[in-house]
Amino acid sequence: MKPSTLKIQSFFDHLAQLRKPRRLTRYYWNEIIQYCNYFAHPEFKILEIGCGSGDLIHALPAKHKTGVDISIEQLKWAQEKYPNSHITWIHQDAHQLQLNSVYDVIILSNLIGFTEDIQMVFEALKPHCHSQTKIIVQFYNSLWEPLLKWSERIGIRTKTPLQNWLSTRDINNLLQVSGFEVFRNTKRMVFPFFIPVVSRLLNRYLAHLPPFRFFCWNLYSFARLQPASSYPETSVSIIIPARNESGNIAKALERMPKFGTEQELIFIEGHSTDNTWQTIQDITKSYSGHFKIQMAQQSGKGKADAVRKGFDLAQGKVLMILDADLTVPPEELPKFYYALIHSKGDFINGTRLVYPMDKDAMRFLNYLGNHFFSWAFTWLLGQRFKDTLCGTKVLYKSDYLKLVKNREYFGDFDPFGDFDLLFGAHKLNLKIVEIPIRYKERTYGSTNISRFKHGIILLRMCLFASRKCKFI
Repeated sequence: MKPSTLKIQSFFDHLAQLRKPRRLTRYYWNEIIQYCNYFAHPEFKILEIGCGSGDLIHALPAKHKTGVDISIEQLKWAQEKYPNSHITWIHQDAHQLQLNSVYDVIILSNLIGFTEDIQMVFEALKPHCHSQTKIIVQFYNSLWEPLLKWSERIGIRTKTPLQNWLSTRDINNLLQVSGFEVFRNTKRMVFPFFIPVVSRLLNRYLAHLPPFRFFCWNLYSFARLQPASSYPETSVSIIIPARNESGNIAKALERMPKFGTEQELIFIEGHSTDNTWQTIQDITKSYSGHFKIQMAQQSGKGKADAVRKGFDLAQGKVLMILDADLTVPPEELPKFYYALIHSKGDFINGTRLVYPMDKDAMRFLNYLGNHFFSWAFTWLLGQRFKDTLCGTKVLYKSDYLKLVKNREYFGDFDPFGDFDLLFGAHKLNLKIVEIPIRYKERTYGSTNISRFKHGIILLRMCLFASRKCKFI
């Protein structure tokens, strides 16, 4: 162990022996706990590197939790505070991490400032990651370095060993060269002390707006392993919700490309006033040798209900949605499939607003509305969105099952299911990527969307989600 690392170990051993509770800084640390808790899940395996006395890892819901720290005294203190927590405490140097497990989430909170070689620490994480493991790195804003040093000098803050002060760009670069890709950066907390009303106003609301974001204390980088060179193919289920679409059923089957190890098509008919249900039953018989086909009628209303019914029936490992109006061409679906299985993203969203579209494919007010919601989602979820309302969305069924368990967090009043899936993917900390498609004009039937009625519902959902995703 290097002398500088031994100095860090000695410093935290001494702090732990004092057994000083966090009084003045409790509000600051609780905010970090609350934010990390947002991305936790009861079925996850979570690892925290530099867990200290265990407050963060103890507070997170998970089926298995591991806390690693270089200070044996900090770990003793953690065991005293949380004797019945079922957390595995491990005394190790983060530079030489050796654990017999892989994890769904790995957290490094206020660690990199005390790290001798940050790149070495990041590289040590890789053996403990699977393809969908998410890394959360939380660190100080270097803007506040002079103030913190001054507070140590006058005795307000405990004097610490020399720390690293890196920018978001520096951290992102180190993650990149260590074999990770960064998919989100966030900033939080402009006032690290608790004053009733004032702290809530500053940190929950104003901290997310310019110019206040520039002064946030806590910076976060979210990363995952860079995609491997090759991945095995897998089975896929394509859900096709259909209401008054009898003229498109045959075309959907005729134009469907073959991909995946096993391809399942699931037609969900939704209270049609034409003969869509009869058409599905008649036409699919002649394609039973080409595809595995299921069909069902929804008992509820709306596309969201139809998609959920289809997802529940699906047996494939990859879930896809194809609107029966075929304005998103079936020929485009392999792009979504390969983007997912090649780990370009964890959730693949279609965007209709890149390529020129057919003249009457989208009405002008719909076009404006889609642009508004794409801007709103980019701000709300911290990832770039060009189009949120494209019907084609793709994810793994294993992630969808976790998303279902989180659904009550956002509520259940999305008639289309687009926001439900996007909000759920964000809370699962999935990397969302978009694939441009050429949006086509309908050749049969008319749209089931009411621009004003449904637009108001979607606007309400954005306002609701701002409290659940952004202002937390």
